[in-house]
Amino acid sequence: MTPDRRSLPSLLTLMCLVASCSAAKDDQGARGKAVLTAQTGGWEVDFLDDFDRFDPEHWQDQLLWVNDEQQCYVRDGRHDTRVVSDGTLKMRVVDLGAPLPCDYTDKGGKQHPPSRWVAGRIISKNRREFVQGRWTARLRVEGSGQAGMFPAWWLLGAQNDEPPVRDPDETVCWPMTGSGEIDVFEHHSDGGPDHYAARAIKSTGTCGGGDWQALMHVQEAALAEWHEYAVEWEGRDLRFLLDGAEVYRSVAQGDQFPEPLFAVLNFAKINASPMTTPMWTMEVDWVKHERRLR
Repeated sequence: MTPDRRSLPSLLTLMCLVASCSAAKDDQGARGKAVLTAQTGGWEVDFLDDFDRFDPEHWQDQLLWVNDEQQCYVRDGRHDTRVVSDGTLKMRVVDLGAPLPCDYTDKGGKQHPPSRWVAGRIISKNRREFVQGRWTARLRVEGSGQAGMFPAWWLLGAQNDEPPVRDPDETVCWPMTGSGEIDVFEHHSDGGPDHYAARAIKSTGTCGGGDWQALMHVQEAALAEWHEYAVEWEGRDLRFLLDGAEVYRSVAQGDQFPEPLFAVLNFAKINASPMTTPMWTMEVDWVKHERRLR
């Protein structure tokens, strides 16, 4: 799977880069001025989505039952599970109050049961996939720590065999090489508010054999505030960054992910605890990928 075929930015994205797109918020959430230039500090931006609209050339919905998640993913932003407004993307879990049938299965073909909770999950698979470099998203999650919350910003190998499948080489099972996983930001409510996990999933060499704990770093952060969450390849290492500062280095793990990776943004509900509010939101200001200049 060649990265060049899938990493060509759209004309709109290129125009945005030349114009030095503004894609930030101040502390009150109003539109601010933070320039993302085409070349900064030895890096070149080769993909940027600042969510002035939902661009199907960048993203597609993904419906898949994993991790015993309680919510039902839905397409096309139904029930306001995926909304682009005022220059940001909102990924949501919504409590409908009554069960809704789910039209998808787990990896083994087991049907997801009806659920009163619906949510959004989008991926850049078959659209924007890159080998190494640096991935960054600017996002926030209000009301963190509520029972069942599981919002995430992460990467997955482009040969992953999970639906939707388009190309003949999308046959590799998770987390084997070609379908490796890197979690840039993952908030699991079991640990309380204002923290997130960053990790590379360590493959044990078999389909479904992923070690979640061995390479995990838990980081404190005020999740309701805007932050930039990034992962960067440096030599053989993976550097995990919070607002540009390294908070964790996964030594010698960069070599374990030689494949093109695509981005995933989703908000899941990990248990059946009642929601104290009708809606949870992960708000995303922008997502970008950069390549290191030679």
